[in-house]
Amino acid sequence: MNRASLEKRPDEVATMFDDVAPKYDVVNDVLSMGQTRRWRRIVVEAMDVKRGQRVLDLAAGTGSSSEPYADAGVDVVACDFSLGMLKVGKRRRPDINFIAGDATNLPFADNSFDATTISFGLRNVNQPHKALEEMLRVTKPGGRLVIAEFSAPVVPLWRTMYTEYLMRALPAIATKVSSNPDAYVYLAESIRAWPDQDHLAAWLQEAGWTDVTYRNLTGGIVAVHRARKPAAEHAESVPVAKLRRQIKPRRQANTESR
Repeated sequence: MNRASLEKRPDEVATMFDDVAPKYDVVNDVLSMGQTRRWRRIVVEAMDVKRGQRVLDLAAGTGSSSEPYADAGVDVVACDFSLGMLKVGKRRRPDINFIAGDATNLPFADNSFDATTISFGLRNVNQPHKALEEMLRVTKPGGRLVIAEFSAPVVPLWRTMYTEYLMRALPAIATKVSSNPDAYVYLAESIRAWPDQDHLAAWLQEAGWTDVTYRNLTGGIVAVHRARKPAAEHAESVPVAKLRRQIKPRRQANTESR
């Protein structure tokens, strides 16, 4: 897999993550210059879940994103389609429930989780729209969804610098610290191909989520989207033509850049 697009073969993506699993968390810390841990803390705060509640952590990989919930007494399920990632995570945290699963066809019953989250994994799903619908299905009415994903920097100069880093510096650094640098070339390209904050917000509403907002982190390099499943299963859907008109004022009222 050399070029990124929104049409991805799940078997190829899974194999790629299997290859980088042993050093994945360390390499992420290096490439993000330590920002990954801060971004994940913000996601946990946005989830706002309590002890005893049940959380689905999708694209959980080795479980680094699941650990804060387990440590707080939250019943977390770490789900990923890479068996290599899951094996590494299970060895490190045998107390966490790791389950193999495809985000577009989740192996869980309807209304199973109080909250659902996915961090830096939605862009690697071959059918992200279907994945958003699946997350809605397995989340309880009134439950929350939190997504952290790379996005579009909001300052033009910063956007140019970020793009240069992605396509030049990132692969060079990955060559020194990763066993599979080609995987990180793919990841850099997948970030560039991914839609911006407003488009993802529109996708969420089209999938049936409500109260969609987002917060920019690190100048928009990352955006944290939040949404809720309607409390009533029969809630009326909003026509797609109206969705994109609704996004801009909600963004202005609910976006914070840091």
